[in-house]
Amino acid sequence: MTGLPSARGAEVGRRIGVGLMYGFWKPRVLGAWRVPASGPVLLAVNHSHNIDGPMVMGVAPRPTHFLIKQEAFIGPLDPFLTGIGQVKVDRNTTDRTAVSRALGVLQQGGVLGIFPEGTRGEGDFASLRAGLAYFALRGGAPIVPVAVLGSSGQGGRLIKALPPLRSRVDVVFGDPFDAGDGSGRRTRKALDEATERIQKQLTAHLENARRLTGR
Repeated sequence: MTGLPSARGAEVGRRIGVGLMYGFWKPRVLGAWRVPASGPVLLAVNHSHNIDGPMVMGVAPRPTHFLIKQEAFIGPLDPFLTGIGQVKVDRNTTDRTAVSRALGVLQQGGVLGIFPEGTRGEGDFASLRAGLAYFALRGGAPIVPVAVLGSSGQGGRLIKALPPLRSRVDVVFGDPFDAGDGSGRRTRKALDEATERIQKQLTAHLENARRLTGR
């Protein structure tokens, strides 16, 4: 498939993420062993802060291709994000190119990261879009819920938009699960049912992550 996100680029992105995230903050990673060591995987990440994606890229045990809004691909960030294997998506339309590239990642046995809430918000998985269910059913990939805690709240003294430097950020990986009901159906009803199942699983994981970390 032409234009498929670079797996080698994603590994470079992971190494950059490791350096930046551990250099500026103190990530505490729980449950990373739950991410399947091979095969297609979807990481469903709550989204309350700009560093959530880079943080997960840096601490995940496998290189990750994130679906990222096209507005982030500006100036020099465009070739950089593309070079490290990230997927540009237009959230205002059915972006068939982005869908094709994301499915290509899964078909090649890669890891696709998604913010299922669609945009940055409270980070509580309260409002899910159907995109995650679609990729799970279509790509035949298990979902690993990921809770990033401590990235929102009080900003740092130097840069208000970022957490305080050297503060602790918890990243909790949950058990992988299948979104489908085993029937293989991909109808609108199947998508809606899968989205409902996903929301219950992600909400339960977030509650458990908060108990574990005391956040």
